[in-house]
Amino acid sequence: MIYKALIPELSVTNISESKKFYLDILGFHLEYERVEDKFAFLSLGEAQMMIEEMNGSWNTAEWMYPLGRGVNFQMETDDVEGMAAALKGHGIKLFRDVMVNHYESADGGVTVKEILVQDPMGIY
Repeated sequence: MIYKALIPELSVTNISESKKFYLDILGFHLEYERVEDKFAFLSLGEAQMMIEEMNGSWNTAEWMYPLGRGVNFQMETDDVEGMAAALKGHGIKLFRDVMVNHYESADGGVTVKEILVQDPMGIY
């Protein structure tokens, strides 16, 4: 396995609920897990992330929902409409439905189709 240069690790309150969201709904692949640590390493295309159930070792402040205040992760997918439909089909409300946005950049910019959704822990 080739590890990316930056891999976020998210603290979650319920590893089973988070795995269901990422694996069963969004279509991530379980690369490996340490069941005894309630830890999972996930991937989807070129995206990689880790989730671990809160265990007190990383607590820097009191945890309260939504856990993702101030954090927004961008992930590429070939089928944003399909992902949106899967989320809605599981009763998950999108924070922002499918939209087209243009972002300026050093090479002239990019136009993307995107959605905004929170995972069960309140992380975008």
